[in-house]
Amino acid sequence: MTTASDHPVLDTLAAMTMDSLERCGLPADTLILTRLAALAAMDAPAMSYVAHIDPAIKTNLTPAQVQDVLVAIAPIVGTARVMSAATHIAEALGFVIAVAEAEAEAELEG
Repeated sequence: MTTASDHPVLDTLAAMTMDSLERCGLPADTLILTRLAALAAMDAPAMSYVAHIDPAIKTNLTPAQVQDVLVAIAPIVGTARVMSAATHIAEALGFVIAVAEAEAEAELEG
């Protein structure tokens, strides 16, 4: 059975993520760090990191912890992928900040 949706791809990805979170026994911070490592290994685009920013904040991950993960995986995935991941993480943070600023401005105007 399928349900109609305006955003079927995003809804499917969200459902897959929720299912994974419910089935995973890792602590939240370790789960997010593991996912960041996997994204880096795959040379994922910046938008793939966006979904992990809010959970990272909620689990009190620090930039140093994210950096440590990139350092830890560098010998395995290589310099180019680690540098690409660092760039994509920075782009994702910039996107999230821009959206938050726009929402805050809209609230002030409304």
